[in-house]
Amino acid sequence: MNILITTLLAIMVASCHPSNTKPTMPVKDNSYLPQEVIPGAERVAIYEPMLKNKKVALVVNQTSMVKNKHLVDTLLKLGVDIKVIFAPEHGFRGKADAGEVVSDTKDTKTGLPIVSLYGKKKKPLPEDMKGVEMVVFDIQDTGVRFYTYISTLHYVMEACADNKLPLILLDRPNPNSHYVDGPVLDPAFKSFVGMHPVPVVYGMTIGEYAGMINGERWLLNKAKCDLTIIENKHYHHHSYYELPVRPSPNLPNIKSVLLYPSICFFEGTTISLGRGTDKPFQVLGHPKLNETFSFTPMPNEGAKEPPLNGQKCFGIDLSTLTTGSIMAEKQIQIHYLIDFHEKMKAKGEKFFLDNHFIDKLAGTDALRKQIESGKTEKEIRATWQPGLDAFKKIRAKYLIYSDGQ
Repeated sequence: MNILITTLLAIMVASCHPSNTKPTMPVKDNSYLPQEVIPGAERVAIYEPMLKNKKVALVVNQTSMVKNKHLVDTLLKLGVDIKVIFAPEHGFRGKADAGEVVSDTKDTKTGLPIVSLYGKKKKPLPEDMKGVEMVVFDIQDTGVRFYTYISTLHYVMEACADNKLPLILLDRPNPNSHYVDGPVLDPAFKSFVGMHPVPVVYGMTIGEYAGMINGERWLLNKAKCDLTIIENKHYHHHSYYELPVRPSPNLPNIKSVLLYPSICFFEGTTISLGRGTDKPFQVLGHPKLNETFSFTPMPNEGAKEPPLNGQKCFGIDLSTLTTGSIMAEKQIQIHYLIDFHEKMKAKGEKFFLDNHFIDKLAGTDALRKQIESGKTEKEIRATWQPGLDAFKKIRAKYLIYSDGQ
């Protein structure tokens, strides 16, 4: 892997671009580090010379910001020759529903062609790469296996390897990088919401993850991508980083992002997780339950047809939890799944969907079967440990940033 090793001069130049992100804050206390986290995209002085006189493709969405300006606009102003934009799930502007097919189009502002990687294809075709000499990837990840941007990364890396094109990845902090947890994916359950044998929460930035894809030879035919990573500055895995732009329509704030690894499992159940409300991934409920708290899903941007649309749901409100308390847990909260399964069972109601989508999310059918058989949280978590121990050894080989505080 061709990891970019920046020179002292480049670092000094890049320092002239101050970040508007919040200071890093270790999880264990409230003390602030003296420097702010600077995402790779803001270190323009390092990667801009690499793009000179190159025909460039960008893999970007609404999170691809260089302070208050989009990467597309930033590079165009610098005279970079952008040939095509590739867009992931939710589209270039990040407004499409989860799972909604996104079509090829043109950017109304710049006139640049936009090729969807969440429509008829997930991987750029050779004709999409025609005339391209370099690819730049800049998308904010959430650090969770079933968040599809890492699957898009896989296919982009594969296309670059196929077409012998270099890839520059502008790294960004991972808001869920402070722990590693969950079942490791069984290859038998491989899908676009889980392509690699990693746990649900893998504790790596998207740059580190790209290095692992390369190093473990997970690309088709064990190919290797010519990869350069523009690193985050002043960052470690326990840095507190509040995303300046929502990474997708239903992750509106830091609480939803931190709860996402635990709550997304409910996509495979009959329970509403708040799509169609102002608290997606922060509330859980169902019309048949007897709880004090209630909410009613209704169509909105990012949830045109939310589950249980128009039905009053009774359940729990997790938005009352503090950010610090969620982070301090450092593990997936599967007790929500277990509790709601028991409540629905007591009502004689179906819990898991018939399509067993939960198995794709978990990367295994073991979690569903364990919950159905009445296993405790402690018993379930014990079955994850061997896989987690093995993964952590693999992960350690590809870390760019410190795990310490």
